[in-house]
Amino acid sequence: MKTLKEVKCGETVKVTKLTGVGAVKRRIMDMGITKGTDVLVRKVAPLGDPIEVTVRGYELSLRKADAEMIEVE
Repeated sequence: MKTLKEVKCGETVKVTKLTGVGAVKRRIMDMGITKGTDVLVRKVAPLGDPIEVTVRGYELSLRKADAEMIEVE
């Protein structure tokens, strides 16, 4: 599967699975990233970290490590 970390700038994808465990998974879900949610990758920092996305109408910055735990289609 493809992860959010691999998505190119400007693409919109749908979340299929969260692979994190425990507190990390809970934090990602609390930010509004859940199964079936559409995520638009708005910007990627020059060195690749962080990634700015739009989720449920608001902008959010994610670390590459967190984006790697989010499987998308």
